[in-house]
Amino acid sequence: MTTQQTIPTPVIDRVEAARKRLIVALDTPDAASAAAMVSRLEGRAEWFKVGLELFTATGPAVLEPILHRGHRVFLDLKFHDIPNTVAGAVRSAAALGVQMMTVHAGGGPAMLAAAQAALAGTAHPPELLAVTVLTSMDMEQLNAVGVESWPSEQVELLGRMALGAGFRGFVCSPQEIAKMRSLTGPKGILVIPGIRPTGSETGDQKRIATPAEALRNGASYLVVGRPILQAPDPAEAADAIVREMATAL
Repeated sequence: MTTQQTIPTPVIDRVEAARKRLIVALDTPDAASAAAMVSRLEGRAEWFKVGLELFTATGPAVLEPILHRGHRVFLDLKFHDIPNTVAGAVRSAAALGVQMMTVHAGGGPAMLAAAQAALAGTAHPPELLAVTVLTSMDMEQLNAVGVESWPSEQVELLGRMALGAGFRGFVCSPQEIAKMRSLTGPKGILVIPGIRPTGSETGDQKRIATPAEALRNGASYLVVGRPILQAPDPAEAADAIVREMATAL
């Protein structure tokens, strides 16, 4: 009888695999700062997140140079409005050429269904992600807005609702990864903010994890902002996070 030997994945392959799962949040105040950061991280990151601060300051024009350099863009504007308005916003955002975008699951089933329907017939539709509960929200914050459930319970409720509307992609905190993975199965896409490398400050995030913890629990992509942007050497900080991620692959 022969014994089948498991050959470990080469370290360099694991590092490259980890790099493809890192999303750097370009939480910068203007286009020049964003362009400078993308340049500093060339070869270190494939994905960049453009959120409310940068998009509001610059408009859609900020996306073109990032996409032109061959990078992938996660447009994180968290649309949350009446169904017709969100459907129009989703169509407009899809035309910008981004690869992922967000809507708030809290907008309800009709809004989520309208968002999905807005992408019907699109040649290369972006992945539509439902945001469950923000990582800055803990039990006290939820109670303040009238939600009496624990964060994990609210995430599950919103996740099930979005799945029913045809979503397969979600944003949740590291603490809910395992639960969401059990709901979505292996084909679900879980994009996880609230990532803090070992030893870093938590800032205003309440429900966090290290990069390795998040990947081991089933995360698809990790969103990292301040630990990279505010580092003395952002490129080295990104490399260190990727190395930490690689230990979980």
